[in-house]
Amino acid sequence: MHLEEFAEGNSFFHRLDPRVKFITIMPYIFVIAIMQGTKGPLLALIISLLIVAFTRISVKKLIGRLIVVNTFIFILWIFLPFSYPGDAVFHIGPLEATHEGFLYVLSITLKANAIVLATIAILGTSEVFSLAHALVHLKVPDKLVHLFFFFYRYISVLHEEYERLENAMAIRAFKAKTNMHTYRTYAYLVGMLIIRSYDRSQRIYKAMLCRGFKGKFRVMSHFELKRGDVVFGLLMTLITSVMGLLFIL
Repeated sequence: MHLEEFAEGNSFFHRLDPRVKFITIMPYIFVIAIMQGTKGPLLALIISLLIVAFTRISVKKLIGRLIVVNTFIFILWIFLPFSYPGDAVFHIGPLEATHEGFLYVLSITLKANAIVLATIAILGTSEVFSLAHALVHLKVPDKLVHLFFFFYRYISVLHEEYERLENAMAIRAFKAKTNMHTYRTYAYLVGMLIIRSYDRSQRIYKAMLCRGFKGKFRVMSHFELKRGDVVFGLLMTLITSVMGLLFIL
């Protein structure tokens, strides 16, 4: 399980200072999230697509991420139009789909995709260690930084443990069915995953203590703000401000 697949590259966004990335992406996401209607979110989606184009990341991998996100959004398309008040478009028995409901779920779809694309393009093009380092420089509490770093760093380790257990089940000719044996087997799988995760965490903790860890990561190299970082920061601030003025105020 590779969680830093978009961080592999040499585009302008891969070289950006992670501190600037955090400072610019948070207001951008906030403005998109509180927009009303569809015009603002549509503009945000176009801007996010342009940002993605400059990163030169794999389109295939990006589409894979978007499919996962839009699978959940598809559920909203099934229910929201029938539960949102407004002018009826069509009826399915006693259920009434409204024009305002469709516009509302369309707005959610545009905003979600714009936020995901921008997050992948801006934050996803940096390694997790660089992001954690940037959070330290931005005075985020150390405990939150450590929680973020270890969660991101070891989620792949947990996935490897799960794959080993799943392979062991496959070797024993296990086939999932709707019976008590299947339910019991999956319960054992979850239990073993929890136990192995706990054992792995203890080994990692002891290894860190052996290396003199005292609750803080010592960083030898630090970021250097460049002209490109300043230009990008000012440009994103301008874009976010204009979007806020046009579609919120």
